[in-house]
Amino acid sequence: MAKVAFLGMGVMGYPMAGHLLKHGHEVTVYNRTMTKAQAWVSEYGGRCCATPKAAAEGQDIVFACVGNDDDLRQVVAGEDGAIHGMAAGAVFVDHTTASADVARELAALLAAKGIAFLDAPVSGGQAGAEKGVLTVMVGGDANVFAAVKPVMTAYARSAELLGDTGSGQLAKMVNQICIAGVVQGLAEALSFAKNAGLDGEKVVEVISKGAAQSWQMENRYKTMLKGEYDFGFAVDWMRKDLGIALNEARRNGSTLPLTALVDQFYAEVQAMGGSRWDTSSLMARLQKCQDK
Repeated sequence: MAKVAFLGMGVMGYPMAGHLLKHGHEVTVYNRTMTKAQAWVSEYGGRCCATPKAAAEGQDIVFACVGNDDDLRQVVAGEDGAIHGMAAGAVFVDHTTASADVARELAALLAAKGIAFLDAPVSGGQAGAEKGVLTVMVGGDANVFAAVKPVMTAYARSAELLGDTGSGQLAKMVNQICIAGVVQGLAEALSFAKNAGLDGEKVVEVISKGAAQSWQMENRYKTMLKGEYDFGFAVDWMRKDLGIALNEARRNGSTLPLTALVDQFYAEVQAMGGSRWDTSSLMARLQKCQDK
């Protein structure tokens, strides 16, 4: 059993922290909106604190899953940040999807106080967090990862070390690049099937048994055919992630024409009022284009 804190009670952090407690760890939570942290304590037990610093005091591991680079900097190094409450020998594990730069920046800052750092973004979405079956992509020291991995198993079915600090975030960029292309392809395929007069569900039932199969196809095709997008990973979040990937690509010399195009398609979905729609709402953009 470990003493842990979890910073960020969003759609991912809330259930992840719950799995940690259910697996016997002593859990303290923090959220910028205190009512969410209090709701978590009412549901699961444990305790909550009003600041990241207070939540981090005396903990073996501090986990975080917040919005972006700036949010992460604030919970780690702000006036009441976790760094001010953590002791030498503790570990900070960041599950936020952020830049590799901020991972390296915070790792250096924490290392100066004898605190280890792992960048560990996750894949699997809200459903994966709720079921405790996330995939974790990790960057950092191998010995630190080996010590923390058994704790991560509370909410992850797979956690792998991919290299030095920043490698986890770079791998998450690869993940999001893949998803962007797959979702656009699926949206086009389902739209084509509909326009061709085919039964979309029957078509997918057949092709999902072959080479076209994907997680997106298996989990999203029915709701896409129904035009339902009010769940899952939001367009705003995907654009943030793709922006990080495109910035990194400019730096390392990668050419990402499809990713850049899909990012612009998501911008059009935002303009349609779909900022909080699921990423599968690329189908709605296609429908609008065809209705013109």
